[in-house]
Order: sequence, then structure tokens, then C-alpha cells
Amino acid sequence: MRYLNHISILLQYILPHHLLTWCVRGITRVRFAPFKNGAIKLFIRAFKVDMSIAQERDASAYPDFNSFFTRPLKPGARPIANNPGDIACPVDGAISQLGNITSDGRIFQAKGHDYSLEELLGGSKEMTALFKEGAFATIYLSPKDYHRIHMPLKGKLQEMVYIPGRLFSVSKFASEQVPRLFARNERLVNLFETEAGPMAMVMVGALNVAGMETVWAGNIPDKVNWEIKKWSYKESSVGKEITLDHGEEMGRFNMGSTVILLFANDRVQWSPALAAERPVQMGQHFGIQRSAHRD
Repeated sequence: MRYLNHISILLQYILPHHLLTWCVRGITRVRFAPFKNGAIKLFIRAFKVDMSIAQERDASAYPDFNSFFTRPLKPGARPIANNPGDIACPVDGAISQLGNITSDGRIFQAKGHDYSLEELLGGSKEMTALFKEGAFATIYLSPKDYHRIHMPLKGKLQEMVYIPGRLFSVSKFASEQVPRLFARNERLVNLFETEAGPMAMVMVGALNVAGMETVWAGNIPDKVNWEIKKWSYKESSVGKEITLDHGEEMGRFNMGSTVILLFANDRVQWSPALAAERPVQMGQHFGIQRSAHRD
């Protein structure tokens, strides 16, 4: 198996990532009932998807595969941690890595690999300065997981930055083999101002991830020309200010990928229960603001 994994990584260096992903996007939106129903049922069996928590449990009710993949959950399926100062987990998935950004601006990826915070953020020195020596958490979403992304705490959107790149797999094995993986892949940086200071949610694209969406802008790759593009939301004019509540949906992946959560220095403390490879669920207690005090 490990030999096959090595072959798959080597192939990814030469495969046309974006062409393959474009094809997947088309296939996952096919509405021919026999095809999409068969694909959905096969996927549920292969990845042991828990449909008991889905808002729509009938697999054949989804109009296409992508609608199934981005399915909403029934109310109450993922309670949101809401004690004073709580930071909620933004997604279902598994911890890839978490910890502190080093003094020279490096983020740990996997044994033998790290990458630059500045490179991750598209070369923005201003944004990089916000998270100098801050905290990071990288969460991998597997195919079986819920693929909507929610707010760890209430935040006012400041800026959104699309950064083009490759589309390597973001699996555990890939993160151990591909140098600077998360700073090389296509990604979307969402910068918020919160009561815990600046917070960035970086949505990292991957092979077969046929789109990254936010609730305020829709599918982002549809709006760009494969160059860095920035949108500012700092203006207070009507229609520009976007504030999302604690636990509110902020986006989704059309097919699975990774979220990297960033906070400024000495602003948050991750839960001691978290560790690399540990599964997590959206809404669970993920950490606490350092200024917050529990009763």
C-alpha cells in the first residue's frame, strides 16, 4: 500500500490537476437519476457515511452528487460549544497538526516538513504580521465528513484573498511527502476580526476539490483568472459589512479538503484534548480565548 501511495504522489507532480478537477466538477453535477443515485449509494457504502444525522436521509432525494456531498445536517446534530470564551471546531475531520507558529514564521506540516506563514497568506506582509508567533490548527476533512465550514466564534469579515496554486492531495501521506503542500495548493484566505483578535480561516483546495464557496460570495474559482485576487470588506457602507455569528455557516468545500485556522500571538489556547490525527466534530470545544475565564 505504501508503495502505491508513493506512485500516486509521483503521478500528482505530472498530472493536469486543474483539468482533472474540472472534470470531477462536471461529473458531480450530473442529474441523470440512475447515475447519480448509484454513485451516491456506492459512496455511502465505501466510506461508511452516517446518513442518520443528515437533514435529508434519502440518498435518492439529492438532485446530484455534489448536493449530497455538501448536505446539511439535521438541527442539533452538531451542538456548538458556547461557554464564555469558547472556540468551536469549524469542521468535521481530523487534526493534521496544531500548535504555535515559530518566531521565524514557520508552520509545522509533518515530520521533516514545514512552510512559511507569509507564503500561505499569498505574500501579504501586513496579514503575516497579524499572526506572527500565533497559533495554528490544520484540520483535514475526509470524504465521509460533513463538508460545511462554520465560525469558531463571532467575527466581522475584513478581507478575502484567493491564491491560485496546484491541487495536490491533502491526505496524511501527501502531507508527509509533498514539501510546503498547504502553501503550494490553491487556497482561499478569509480574515475576520473577532473578540479574540484577528482570525484567519484558510480553505485549502486539493485534487478533485471542484470549488471553494463562501456564504457571501458563492463559488470563488468562478470569479478569478488564476491570479491572486483580494476583496476588502472593511468598508462600513450598506451591503459591505459582513458579520457571522458563533457557529454560523461560512462556507463549504465541493469535495473534501483542509482548513487551517490562525490566531494571533497569545490570544487562544487549544484544548489539551486535541492532538495530531485525533478526529473532531464541528461545534465541539476546540479551545478558549486566553482573556476568557470560566465560572
